[in-house]
Amino acid sequence: MDGTLVEAEEIALRNSALQVLHNWVTTVDHKKIGLMYIGSSLLFLVIAGIEALVMRIQLAIPNNTFVSPQAFNRLFTMHGTTMVFFVGMSILFGFGNYLIPLMIGARDMAFPRLNAFSFWCTFFGGVLLYFSYVGGNGLSGAGSAPDVGWWAYAPLTARPFSPGHSTDYWTLAVLLSGVSSIGSAVNIVTTVVSMRCPGMTLGRMPLLVWLYTVMSMMAFVTVSPLTAAQIMLMLDRYVGSHFFDTQAGGSAVLWMHFFWIFGHPEVYILIMPAFAFANEIIPVFSRKAIFGYPAMVAASVGIGFVSLSVWAHHMFTVGMSAGANTFFVLATLTVAIPTGIKIFNWLATLWGGKIHFTTPMLFAIGFLFQFLLAGLTGVMVGAAPFDWQLSGSYFVVAHFHYVLVGAILFMLFAAFYYWYPKMTGRMANEALGKWHFWLFLIGFHVTFDFMHIPGILGMPRRIYTYEAERGWMVWNLIVSSGALIQAVATLIFVWNLIWSYFKGPLAGPDPWDAWTLEWSTSSPPPEYNFAITPVVESRRPLWDLKHPEDSDSYYE
Repeated sequence: MDGTLVEAEEIALRNSALQVLHNWVTTVDHKKIGLMYIGSSLLFLVIAGIEALVMRIQLAIPNNTFVSPQAFNRLFTMHGTTMVFFVGMSILFGFGNYLIPLMIGARDMAFPRLNAFSFWCTFFGGVLLYFSYVGGNGLSGAGSAPDVGWWAYAPLTARPFSPGHSTDYWTLAVLLSGVSSIGSAVNIVTTVVSMRCPGMTLGRMPLLVWLYTVMSMMAFVTVSPLTAAQIMLMLDRYVGSHFFDTQAGGSAVLWMHFFWIFGHPEVYILIMPAFAFANEIIPVFSRKAIFGYPAMVAASVGIGFVSLSVWAHHMFTVGMSAGANTFFVLATLTVAIPTGIKIFNWLATLWGGKIHFTTPMLFAIGFLFQFLLAGLTGVMVGAAPFDWQLSGSYFVVAHFHYVLVGAILFMLFAAFYYWYPKMTGRMANEALGKWHFWLFLIGFHVTFDFMHIPGILGMPRRIYTYEAERGWMVWNLIVSSGALIQAVATLIFVWNLIWSYFKGPLAGPDPWDAWTLEWSTSSPPPEYNFAITPVVESRRPLWDLKHPEDSDSYYE
């Protein structure tokens, strides 16, 4: 009898687990889809981080043979492709999916099934990319993992230079990611345009929603050419077309144009959500409304437009005309104007504020400092004469990691700590969060500050190893040490997420005393988000509820 009861309990538990899995796999709820985006991105972030560590071990000392040259080529290809397409894009769309309907008072995205389709496209794209490691000759020979770099320049991707299926895995994986991004972009714009709650005019929308709208429009414009280029590449490899075959009248430079039409605005596509997170976090922990809301909106739209005309500054060394080079230099430098407006407005928001140095605020302040430095090196490589000297060197690697890690990843960490209570119902551990911040800050600067120096000394990017007499060893050893410190800090972050989910104190609906609509619901929010559709009268609806005597609606 006892054995029968135990067996019945095991069956019930198994059925219950299967039911939970079924609910997640078939869900169209924007919050669950957002969490699945974020969860899969964290998985790929860990994988890409391990790849980066292996590369840094290889480069730590001269004449190292820790990995083979071919394995190294595969590592930087997989690391770059994963970080851009399956971590950066994916995790930012995840936050957008989760937050936008809550912030505009809607119950879901405009196209819930398209939303689910977009997630599964990008997830299976990432799985397909890593399946390449077990395809072909299997793990012992690293299978058919791509080895043409995340930019996949022609003619490296042509059949004679890339036989087998490694480039096909890369092309199909990126194609799936592109379909996903276009679907998500259409969904976000439609949701924002058509599903805002009563009273939420464009002038009262949270800045996060504005930034995501601009980012989605940019994604739609720039990812479409990249997707078309993937199809053209597949036709070259399988049907015998010659779009990128210079021997048959095609053009390798055509691929560069297609790629960088996506590739450079992609930096702004990734950083727009980082700006969006800063716009929400800095005012709340400064206890002040954001300074210059209209200017922030105008600057965001301005960055969106200007960034679409800067792609060829990655191609100064290709041999374009002086007129073309001049145009792209001016366009690149012009981006600094709206970006500067944003930085000054964040500083003005902090000025005179009652600043709370919580973990999300620490990461936001780190972002401000590092983004400013990254912008200065961006001006340097945006000038053609300087770029001619350092194009293809480790200086460029240091510059774009300064932007992608120093600005975007810092604000992603800030967003995790800020919205973690809303997503899980529990507070993240502040002590662990601050250990994470300080260790990551130190590791970041040890890595990427010093990475500029071997670049100036002539160390090329994508190099497998180097001779001792080059004088790069000390700098590479320091850089690799910094990467290890960042890895330890990231482990603390992951442990904090897991520990706090089970042991963290209950958060309540509004633990930060914030002002936007997502904090008016329970933590985590119910499936329907709002029992009654909210009505807003200003940009800070929760402030109005808490302080009716001093409502913002009196002043807007």
